[in-house]
Amino acid sequence: MDYKILLKEAEIPRQWYNLAADLPTPLLPPLGPDGKPISPDMLAPVFPMNLIEQEVSTQRWIDIPEEVLEILCKWRPSPLRRAISLERYLGTPARIYYKDESLSPPGSHKPNTAVAQAWYNKQFGIKRLVTETGAGQWGSALAFACRLLDLECKVYMVRISYEQKPLRRVMMNVWGARCVPSPSQDTNAGRRILQEHPDSPGSLGIAISEAIEDAVTDTTGKTRYSLGSVLNHVLLHQTIIGLEAKKQLQLAGERLPDMVIGCAGGGSNFAGISFPFAADKINGANIEIIPVEPAACPTMTRAKFHYDFGDTACMTPLLAMFTLGHAFIPPPIHAGGLRYHGMAPLVSQGIVEGLFAPRAYPQSRCFEAALLWARTEGTICAPETSHAIACVIDEANKAKQEGKEKVILFCYSGHGLMDLGGYDAYLAGKLQDYELPQEQIDRYAKDLEKLPAAPVRRSGRW
Repeated sequence: MDYKILLKEAEIPRQWYNLAADLPTPLLPPLGPDGKPISPDMLAPVFPMNLIEQEVSTQRWIDIPEEVLEILCKWRPSPLRRAISLERYLGTPARIYYKDESLSPPGSHKPNTAVAQAWYNKQFGIKRLVTETGAGQWGSALAFACRLLDLECKVYMVRISYEQKPLRRVMMNVWGARCVPSPSQDTNAGRRILQEHPDSPGSLGIAISEAIEDAVTDTTGKTRYSLGSVLNHVLLHQTIIGLEAKKQLQLAGERLPDMVIGCAGGGSNFAGISFPFAADKINGANIEIIPVEPAACPTMTRAKFHYDFGDTACMTPLLAMFTLGHAFIPPPIHAGGLRYHGMAPLVSQGIVEGLFAPRAYPQSRCFEAALLWARTEGTICAPETSHAIACVIDEANKAKQEGKEKVILFCYSGHGLMDLGGYDAYLAGKLQDYELPQEQIDRYAKDLEKLPAAPVRRSGRW
């Protein structure tokens, strides 16, 4: 019985997988403010054209540049581990495997796309990248990538996370990035929010507005915006996770998993582990694929599928996605990376199709699962990762009750060594659950009534 299944560097996938090529019902197009589909050139002030080409591509396989692979090999291929101690503790017949993405220099899956985006921007002649970050994992990853590729980096960090996780800011500073709390005084969008709500805890939507404004107002034309989740090209870059996992499961003697699980805020790590297996499900495999979110920010489980802006100031194109509304301000839960108001269009369409079956968990349940994990497997996971672990434990216990052998695969998306404040609050009995009232969901959803509806289109196969 192997605790870890390793690939050699020569076995690293050399192409990314694009789910857009295989979706039975194609994505609805992004729309401009006039409600008409946008053209690629309309995105040019925000993203370099080489990434825009990936964003709109329906090509199934896209080559990974050799220079990107060279950097990824600093920590990739990542191990596939088997959670044998947890299996024994639960007494489950399930075999639990997890892709360990905590071993990258910033400690999460985020550099998989940060390195790629920084490289493509540099190829396009860009000198400076700006972005937002929630818990700080994405900001740290982009700071790391920009340092390796000699680009300037500025990060707008959601204020509540900036205060809760000061060491994430220090990580960004170590790699040479500038990090400011959002909303900030650096942009018109930030100043407007602070004028109305001086004590605003911030949100990813606000931070995105600030970062995009920063990018498009640079008169030199050498600044672009970089996003750590949601968009097609970001999810594309993360599929290296699931592609590696496929090879590793085969080495472990497994054909395919029965279940694939990942936490989901904007959708990137969930897409990374699940999209390559979604291709198998589309081709007839019997796989249950579960994205897990916080009950305090129930984008997939209680929100509408609608066109909405990706940011609070309405600067992005309109995307067809599950959304709580671009003005939504989430409660200050510790899983800062899962507090986004919307969900990636590719993940959203997968939910509409029935390919993915989302669930929501309260944060106390997730920290309970994280402690059980730490006390069996030994590692301390990020609050985001704990959502996937809570679901894994439920499914492993269900397999025990049913007396069924199952292969469960999940993405261990990041470590929690910078998130010990949340663990401290949980152990001290100070952690509060937030169950979002329906009236609050309805109030934020009213803004959607002014925007184009997104027709629900599905093939009916699942």
